[in-house]
Amino acid sequence: MAVTLSLVVLFGLVLFFLLRGHSLTPGAAFVAVMFGFFLAATGAAGPINDLTTAVVHAIPTP
Repeated sequence: MAVTLSLVVLFGLVLFFLLRGHSLTPGAAFVAVMFGFFLAATGAAGPINDLTTAVVHAIPTP
C-alpha cells in the first residue's frame, strides 16, 4: 500500500507538470495511464467511482 500510494503521488506530480506545460506526447499519455492504474489500487478508488456514478446519474437524459 505504501509503495502504491507513493507511486500515485509521483505519477500525479509528473502528470500535473506535463499538463501544465502543455506537453501532449506519448510519454504524457503513459504517465496518465500509470497514474490511473495506481490510483485504482488505492482506497480512493471507491469514492471516485461513487462520485462518477453520482455525476452521471445527475445528468438529465432526453
